[in-house]
Amino acid sequence: MTIFNGRKAKISGTGVYIPEKIMKNTDFEKFLDTSDSWIYERTGIKERHFAADGERCSDLAYNAAVAALNDAKMSPETLDMIIVATNTPDSTFPSMSCKVQGRLRAVNAGAFDVLAGCVGGVAAIQTAVSGVVSGLWNNVLVVASEKFKDYVDWNDRSTCILFGDGAGACVLSTSNEGEGNFISSKISADGTKHDFLSNETENSGDPHVIKMKGQDVFKYVSINLPKFIENFCEESKITPENVDFWIMHQANTRIIDSVFKRVGISIDKTLLNLEQYGNTSAASVMIALDESMKKGCVKQGDKVCFVAFGAGMTLGALLYEV
Repeated sequence: MTIFNGRKAKISGTGVYIPEKIMKNTDFEKFLDTSDSWIYERTGIKERHFAADGERCSDLAYNAAVAALNDAKMSPETLDMIIVATNTPDSTFPSMSCKVQGRLRAVNAGAFDVLAGCVGGVAAIQTAVSGVVSGLWNNVLVVASEKFKDYVDWNDRSTCILFGDGAGACVLSTSNEGEGNFISSKISADGTKHDFLSNETENSGDPHVIKMKGQDVFKYVSINLPKFIENFCEESKITPENVDFWIMHQANTRIIDSVFKRVGISIDKTLLNLEQYGNTSAASVMIALDESMKKGCVKQGDKVCFVAFGAGMTLGALLYEV
């Protein structure tokens, strides 16, 4: 558990990039034993977007980064650090963040990547905030970008229907009184459950496609995430009822419904965009953040809680006062 002490850090701007190509549930009916109703009833997803041929994960990240900088009315030269969260990089090295830094010409910024499953967006923000409040950095660009098009098994109806491509970004900066403030953060892990969701292979020549034990993931999150949220709120000296808005990892509407019911949170206090984008993993919290800000779901003074869960298994949360 981290209570941020020192300087204050705020969100100066947000941005997203969603690829144009749309794949609807009905498109899967052409090559899988499935249907629109079967997918929607189990996931809450109607469609998802996929990158165009030749469009790389770093391209998605760059476009989201440009949008966030424009929203913040900041130039790339003012950045001290660029952090990119992804589980689907163009390559193992160089890092995606270095590609983004180079294209932006952010000549004063360092760059590194974060790989933390679907919690990656929260982990990257936590790292950035820690750097700002400690005085290490003044302005940090955080990007989360995923291109699952190349990582799904198109013959596995339990996984290929879930994921979509997209990127979200935010700029974090030092904050004056009344301008926004990150309060606390927590990330936990249970590596004994690492085989619940992975792209590991037994043979070196096999493709690294997603494999998921869906029932195990659902059970783990439904049982452990409510406890995690309650403990996080208690340690942050706030009750779940007093959180004004929740920015949730968009994995599955049934999971979100289950967790909210267990904690006693009204579904009206969150935004769901699974129907349009599917599960964009680390990027989902960042995309939901941008949409929530642009739609006016949060207002000045609101307490906003970011929550994510994913492969590892990992759980993460952030508390922010707008």
